[in-house]
Amino acid sequence: MFLLFSRINGKRFCEYERSNMMHYVRTENKRLFFIFLIPMLIHITYAVSFADTDFQQWLLEFSKTAQRQGISAQTWDEAFVRVKSPDKRVLKKANYQPEFKTEIWDYLDARVNEIAVLQGLRMSVKYAPVLETVEERFGVSKNIILAIWSMESAYGAVLKNKKRLHYVPLALATLAYGDKKRQKFAKTQLIAALKILQSGDIDYENMVGSWAGAMGHTQFIPTSYLLYGIDFDNDGRRDIWRSVPDALATAANLLHKNGWQSGKTWGYEVDLPAGGAQYEGMTKTLAEWENLGFSRIQSKQFPRKTDRAECVLLAGSEGPAYLMLRNFFVLKKYNNANAYALAVGLLADSFAGHIGPQHAWPRPPGALSGDEKFTLQRLLKKHGFYHGEIDGNLGSKSREAVRRFQAAYGLEADGVPDKSILTLLRKL
Repeated sequence: MFLLFSRINGKRFCEYERSNMMHYVRTENKRLFFIFLIPMLIHITYAVSFADTDFQQWLLEFSKTAQRQGISAQTWDEAFVRVKSPDKRVLKKANYQPEFKTEIWDYLDARVNEIAVLQGLRMSVKYAPVLETVEERFGVSKNIILAIWSMESAYGAVLKNKKRLHYVPLALATLAYGDKKRQKFAKTQLIAALKILQSGDIDYENMVGSWAGAMGHTQFIPTSYLLYGIDFDNDGRRDIWRSVPDALATAANLLHKNGWQSGKTWGYEVDLPAGGAQYEGMTKTLAEWENLGFSRIQSKQFPRKTDRAECVLLAGSEGPAYLMLRNFFVLKKYNNANAYALAVGLLADSFAGHIGPQHAWPRPPGALSGDEKFTLQRLLKKHGFYHGEIDGNLGSKSREAVRRFQAAYGLEADGVPDKSILTLLRKL
């Protein structure tokens, strides 16, 4: 809001701009003038001090694009009436570069573990009728839906952490304005987000998500929400933020519409024959794979040998080998990463009581197992070095805690969490 004063034909005016529209307020005498101004003074001072004029100009220009794509002036004004500047946290997260590469075993340890499985089993009981109905309607295993829910928001826990949430229209406008790499994506998603608001499925206050615009229990970007959103609880809204049934059904609908094959699994762990790594990335029938020496672990048989599968080696010939079926690649429609799809599949199998993988990952010497990572965090926290969540994910906070521990005991503070550090912690 910008304020200026002028005289027109001897009359004094207070002129101010709000939501890129000019309004004029005539004041006939000084008393009326000051009565009008004083209640606004704090708000006006705040706006003038903190508004980013370049960003406001960008919003003004993009509002024309939004209008051409069916966004009403009312929807736009209500979406941005309180927005003055870009969300600096979004740009910081967009530019963040991890300090270390996440290996596949570290990725899986943080997502397929005892805590995730136990919580998933509790949710399977709590939402049993919903999960069974979703499975029946869309043909997608309830265990797969549970696994996606775990992966995307830790069964909704992410939505309770207000520090991690962003107002979606502002986050996307920030990316479109200030991130050249994501500009095209952000503009498309911003229009979709405004269409969601305009539909009335969610109100402005509760339209929150990640810095990149992923929303709700099952973390849908706005365009995917518009394509696959389901009002499963029949309350007239597709509410993936506050309705677990809507969120789970929406996830199942995405998989269903992308070709999920009901009653089939996602893939098989196999024993890799000598020289088998040369076939990585190739697709054959399971019968053809058998003829090449590939066999299912624990001497199990392939139930449908005419099914086609791709050989996937996520850690080379030294790690577990998989023959991935169509459903694995449908999972990648949710997140186009082999590691993600494998984590969903393994977690879903864990809910069903299956244990895997049977072949060990090629962890470097001294590397911690998944269970040991939880133990390390608990001991670091017990002795005052770590203040984060006990989640088995040894990210930047855990590594900084290791550095503090190493410095306190005269060790080289490299922050590497390995078995030697765990051994020392156990002795304290």
